[in-house]
Amino acid sequence: MPDLSHIVKAYDVRGVVPDQWDEPLAELFGAAFATVTGASAIVVGHDMRPSSPGLSRAFARGAAARGADVTEIGLCSTDQLYFASGRFGLPGAMFTASHNPARYNGIKMCRAGAAPVGQDTGLADIRALVEEWADAGAPEPVEEPGTITQRDVLADYAAHLRSLVDLTAVRPLKVVVDAGNGMGGHTVPTVLDGLPVELDAMYFELDGTFPNHEANPLDPANIVDLQARVRETGADIGLAFDGDADRCFVVDERGEPVSPSAITALVAERELAKHPGSTVIHNCITSWSVPEVVKEAGGTPVRTRVGHSFIKEEMARTGAVFGGEHSAHYYFRDFWNADTGMLAALHVLAALGGQGGTLSELVARYDRYAASGEINSTVEDQAGRAAAVKSAYAGREGLTLDELDGLTVTAPDWWFNLRPSNTEPLLRLNVEARDAETAARVRDEVLAIVRA
Repeated sequence: MPDLSHIVKAYDVRGVVPDQWDEPLAELFGAAFATVTGASAIVVGHDMRPSSPGLSRAFARGAAARGADVTEIGLCSTDQLYFASGRFGLPGAMFTASHNPARYNGIKMCRAGAAPVGQDTGLADIRALVEEWADAGAPEPVEEPGTITQRDVLADYAAHLRSLVDLTAVRPLKVVVDAGNGMGGHTVPTVLDGLPVELDAMYFELDGTFPNHEANPLDPANIVDLQARVRETGADIGLAFDGDADRCFVVDERGEPVSPSAITALVAERELAKHPGSTVIHNCITSWSVPEVVKEAGGTPVRTRVGHSFIKEEMARTGAVFGGEHSAHYYFRDFWNADTGMLAALHVLAALGGQGGTLSELVARYDRYAASGEINSTVEDQAGRAAAVKSAYAGREGLTLDELDGLTVTAPDWWFNLRPSNTEPLLRLNVEARDAETAARVRDEVLAIVRA
């Protein structure tokens, strides 16, 4: 029996094509997905990677062979696939490796209504079936195989987003967008068409070999071109999308990055204005400013673990109106609790265009503390190093420790979180304090223990 542990991750399938997986394996994944979900119909989409169309079509063939009618929506962003799953009430599969290099590809799967599929919600069962069939031979086709049809949903997706945020009355804005040769180049022109926006498009050509830079705006090296263009042109704002365009990063009129925590707080305040008293979800490494702003706006903040499955579960459990992560994933109740960077971007444009000041002035009230950013340390003994840090702080007066996700230590003037990576021998450190000097001191103190 083949071992798929190298490509089946906690929330998705991801690996190098064709070394680690290929179209015959994708076909088995399609058959297993249809079997595990029990769906009579599914929706499938793909990004611009060279391997994506073939893998996507193979998956569709596998699902149809098990009796599922397959709607192929073709080229799309991940949140466009979630839209189709939500609008049509169908399980869905998106072929993308997000921000990974060109030789990678993967599958993000969801149940009807964009509900997540992870290890505990079907992915382990799908893997088991694929391993069984890869070893023993593909299952016999059912008597009545399903159909495979095509449908373009880009205009419907754009219309849905624009129905949620009113941009008709905002002042004209000059907006630079860096799509990184990813799916933002496909979705942004349609979403922004007709709005009072002068669009300066960077790297909109769909190219899964990523000729200009990696489609991962979380790495500061990949937003340098965007920052320079904003400064050169005097733009009001810059937006950067990752490869599958489900995450959006923002730079202000000075070309300076805007913290995703500040964006979370801004969008939370707007959503609470529409839905007073609602709950807002944030993960344990977002800024103190997020729960503060939520409370000031009359909402209830709920803290949870890092990761989309935890956010989506909490949103469903609490009925939250919005959720945000410091990795620039933004989740909306009006979008089936799924994440969509494009909708977050529309909120920022509406907030900016609805007043006369600059973006840096607008977000200053949400960006209240000094932060380290995420610092990775390669360590062989993750548990041992984390235990050493816990021991160093456990006996200190005036501190609280919790282990909701890794170790969080909180003092009156600072906090830090230390989390192990699920996939690499890394410990990830985030520090925040009321001033930069304190943040630097705490950062150096923790790193000295981690890297001892």
